[in-house]
Amino acid sequence: MTEADIIELTRDGMWTALLISGPALLIALVVGLAIGFLQALTQIQETTLVFVPKIVAVAVGSVLLLPFMVATLGAYTEQLMSLVQSID
Repeated sequence: MTEADIIELTRDGMWTALLISGPALLIALVVGLAIGFLQALTQIQETTLVFVPKIVAVAVGSVLLLPFMVATLGAYTEQLMSLVQSID
């Protein structure tokens, strides 16, 4: 295994982590911005108002995106296993 292989493996791992976590983070960002906008319009400055909708939205989004996440992680795992087999 060369240095280029290790760099590519690390890059692919970081890209896979971004693909898996990105949608949940994007959902949290959108919900947080929407609630912040709503708070600015109504002048309700309750700090706990943000957390429950964010948690619910991220949980629902994660459940809906679970097949995509599993497929992405499975493809990366298959790539790793084929690389391990080629080393032997």
